[in-house]
Amino acid sequence: MAPILVAILLALPAGYFLFPRLRQWIKNYLPLGKPSLPPPTEIVSLRIYPVKSCRGIQVQQTQLLAQGLDLDRRWMLVDATTLEFLTIRQIPEMTLINTALSPDSSTLILSIAGPSTTTPIEIPTRPDQPWLDANTTLATGVKIWGSLTDGYLYSADLTAPFSSFLGRPVRLVYKGPTPRIAQGNGAPHLLGRSQPVNFPDVHPVLIASESSLADLNARLAEPIPIERFRPNIVVRGGVPWSEDVWKLVRLVGSGDSTSTPTNSSGGLEIDIVARCARCQVPNVDADSAQKHPAQPWNTLVSYRRVDEGIKWKPCFGMLGAPREEGVVKVGMRLEVLALGEHKYIKGF
Repeated sequence: MAPILVAILLALPAGYFLFPRLRQWIKNYLPLGKPSLPPPTEIVSLRIYPVKSCRGIQVQQTQLLAQGLDLDRRWMLVDATTLEFLTIRQIPEMTLINTALSPDSSTLILSIAGPSTTTPIEIPTRPDQPWLDANTTLATGVKIWGSLTDGYLYSADLTAPFSSFLGRPVRLVYKGPTPRIAQGNGAPHLLGRSQPVNFPDVHPVLIASESSLADLNARLAEPIPIERFRPNIVVRGGVPWSEDVWKLVRLVGSGDSTSTPTNSSGGLEIDIVARCARCQVPNVDADSAQKHPAQPWNTLVSYRRVDEGIKWKPCFGMLGAPREEGVVKVGMRLEVLALGEHKYIKGF
């Protein structure tokens, strides 16, 4: 064997461990050991949460927009004085505020669960500018995770029932006209585009797998529903946790023309930008607002701290940034187009 070839073969193992770029090149361009793409799976549930941290709504179909599913986290409750966002993290009772849509989806109906005598609040889902000018005030100092954005503040009178229920003055706010751009793993310099978002923590879409939930529930004394994780798109899933390495997925219909995206690729592509690092919100029972002192947090921590970018938090679900807009329906297929590693980057 030629001396030069021998030297190369001897150097490759050392280079693999010493030089990250060489290691990545081998992973990308040598087929040996590369995992095959998983088979398609089915979308079994679509969920929107019109008001951040309040109860969600299951829908059979909706629009996938750049900002996420239509109407998802378009509103949120803020402290009436500081205009800082409020969530289940501080106020578990927020999960007892129900959201519903009128039959024609033109009206958002907000009510308090249980034996409440409060009259439901009804507001238009797509208020035009004259309505906003007459019924709200545009504020530029709305705070979410330390950053500022704008939003239309509804009157204190309108949200008085929620202030009373939550035991503190709150205001309802509707996302303003200035784009809020995703950060962290979805920041423009990483994603290659500026991805607008409404009021999620960071990214537009959360995808969760029933098979991964089943794996978690098999370890819990009391199984929990997928709702605890507040996903937007729920898929049946295959191998539990195989979604950890998804990088690009495509939602594909059954030939129905209504599922045609804004481009002609034949599906709706979503960049999977990060794993969803979890806080203790899933410990809160959505029906009672009671927070379990340990579960599922302790179990998740025991085996789901899988992202070296945020080692102290467990992960469940994948965060995505839509490339295209179009109709998404329960029953559509989710196809995985690319796999790769993820390393969490804080987005707030």
